[in-house]
Amino acid sequence: MSTEQPRTRRPHLRVVWSDQESDATGYLVVDRLVAGIGTGGLRTRAGCTLEEVEDLAREMSLKVGVYGVPVGGAKGGIDYPPDAPDVDEVRLRYVRAMRPLLDATWTTAGDFGTPQARLDRVFERAGLGSSSLRAALQRSPDPAATEARVERQFRDGDDGLTMPELIGGYGVAEAGLTGLDGLGLAPADSRAMVQGFGAMGGSTALYLTRAGVRVVGISDAEGVLVNTTRGLDVPALLAARTPSGVVDRSVLRADDAELPREAWLDVDAELLVPAAVSYTVTSRNCADVRARLVVEAANVPVTSEAEELLTGRDVVVVPDFVANAGAAVWAWWVLFGLVSGPADSRELLSRHVRPLVRRLLEEWCADRVPPRQSARRIADENLDAMVERYGDVTPRMPLFEAGAEAATKGVSSRVS
Repeated sequence: MSTEQPRTRRPHLRVVWSDQESDATGYLVVDRLVAGIGTGGLRTRAGCTLEEVEDLAREMSLKVGVYGVPVGGAKGGIDYPPDAPDVDEVRLRYVRAMRPLLDATWTTAGDFGTPQARLDRVFERAGLGSSSLRAALQRSPDPAATEARVERQFRDGDDGLTMPELIGGYGVAEAGLTGLDGLGLAPADSRAMVQGFGAMGGSTALYLTRAGVRVVGISDAEGVLVNTTRGLDVPALLAARTPSGVVDRSVLRADDAELPREAWLDVDAELLVPAAVSYTVTSRNCADVRARLVVEAANVPVTSEAEELLTGRDVVVVPDFVANAGAAVWAWWVLFGLVSGPADSRELLSRHVRPLVRRLLEEWCADRVPPRQSARRIADENLDAMVERYGDVTPRMPLFEAGAEAATKGVSSRVS
């Protein structure tokens, strides 16, 4: 069965910006609006294209839709090197050009190549306040209190890491644990290979380890670390991790081993978590996947062709917009005042992720419906129901009232 569904909708809005002082080109795609809002980060990458941004905007709609958050999806992108000396000046001109949308419609945040702190400083220089969440804050009944709550909870965390660094990986781990359970695999009997050891991969490995899964392999930019017997000491590796996600090899134990960077698919594990970059599992290498379950922590790490081949081999793929949506939906829960700290943030995310992934696995086991197909159907049904209830371009209910109602009552086929 094909893992793809035909696209029947065009994006609500596409904007192309040409910088007059450099060769940068910027894009904004609002895939759709719910309650007058579209949400999604601003990436900075040399070679970024309108098509890429459009695909990512659609992914954002699916992320918020599948978890019933009453906003639509959007994405911004700047085709420019993120390490260029003048990159913040380019971002400033882009933000000024997009101001009408950033004032009222597009709630954005840091993304690939765009650190959140630097984006916030750009907003301040542009006269848009001190937070890139401006469009959402403008809708708050108490913007100052909401901004203070966001600042506090974004600084909060555990294990020396902040919640934005932890919550995404927690959601991935919860998806993986639920998927393993759906396949009849207990955590203590399961092994995991995590490709990528940045914020998402590192926190995923941490929470899998705490649940009893043996993380037998992780990869970073310098290679693959493995321990197939007792698993890796993930907390020790996290403590020795650089900001770029590279582990100091001096902390490895005597029975830990190193493999070449390209050998990450050679590690035997029931669970594979691609958490590095897009398009790492392709039709050329998917035959090397040994896992029974693939949980996408990165955005689009498995190509559609590879996913179809994996599905034909009965390998279950939990799609990115289900597995890695934790950070995106959590930010909105913080804005809406639905969570107060790390413990209840994890509890609320678990109450959303586990029933959803359980449902996807049930449909897979019963009828071999690929999880991506089921999840897209759920997301689209939820989005249509939320547009009916809360409006699209013109809100039918104040945004923060919609957020509270959706969290407590749910809409359409939402499963939490």
